[in-house]
Amino acid sequence: MNSDLSYQNFIGRISALLNNSRNKIINTVNQTMVLTYFEIGKMIVEEELKGKERADYGRQLIPLLSKKLTQDFGKGFSETNIKQMRSFYNSFSKRQTLSDEFNLSWSHYLKLMRIDDERERNFYEIESSKNNWSLRELQRQYDSALYTRLSLSRNKAQILELSTKGQIFERPKDAIKDPYILEFLGLHDDTTYSENDLEQKLIDKLEHFLLELGTGFTFVARQNRISFDEKHFKIDLVFYNRVLKCFVLIDLKIGELKHQDIGQMQMYVNYYDREVKLSDENKTIGIILCQDKSEAVVQYTLPENNEQIFASKYATVLPSKEKLKQLIEDLNTKGWL
Repeated sequence: MNSDLSYQNFIGRISALLNNSRNKIINTVNQTMVLTYFEIGKMIVEEELKGKERADYGRQLIPLLSKKLTQDFGKGFSETNIKQMRSFYNSFSKRQTLSDEFNLSWSHYLKLMRIDDERERNFYEIESSKNNWSLRELQRQYDSALYTRLSLSRNKAQILELSTKGQIFERPKDAIKDPYILEFLGLHDDTTYSENDLEQKLIDKLEHFLLELGTGFTFVARQNRISFDEKHFKIDLVFYNRVLKCFVLIDLKIGELKHQDIGQMQMYVNYYDREVKLSDENKTIGIILCQDKSEAVVQYTLPENNEQIFASKYATVLPSKEKLKQLIEDLNTKGWL
């Protein structure tokens, strides 16, 4: 028996080594290919600029190049692909971001090239690299307008920082989104469901919910019971954020947020700060997820220097980016930003 276990461990270590080497080779090949396409795009743009006075030459350059490269190197050099290489260079030639080494796949960059706003494009490139997002995850974060949602709680200087550094966690508020997009639950606006139903759906789709919460979140507990003075309370969901080094409590509310809900969350946060968190951990964060809220109720219920309690809307369908941008304008008009 011990011999079998030793052998299996031996095989496992060799398999891990081979898989690690294979992944490194794939990453190196991808990075080399992307850099090569960037250089090809650069050469095409420079050649077109040289021949800008010869209109016929400019029109024929890509078709001729496509034909010759296909003859010499095989598939992958259609006119469409070569135009994408040119667009790739035009889109990324001026960037000054953390991802200057082209750490993503060519498929990622094809997606990023379709984002017109340069700041938004830089943000998604940085976050994809930092968080190792698959193409599908990148698509989902873009479809849910992550950049726009994070911009809601930031001033102009902080929005600019998003495009140069990505999402940086320096204070609790940096980890908060408003709204949270929960389209992966399969619930629709006209669906009738309870808070328990919503909680169960989130647990069933925990991997998706963690992606939506953002960097550093780990799941701790659901329906976490706390008791004092023979009174018992249950916190819907408890997470821990490894970057902020603090507990994050989430309470789910159907309908409009009430000031009593905020008071209840304040009690939960106080309890965790005094009874659960360790001395080297930061203060607990509380997030109330609700369908609707009055910004005035939130503002006047919480103290002016609040850094622990946050109320965010959630949506069970993907809103349009136009709707989110309108929300930003409304908040600016009301003075919330």
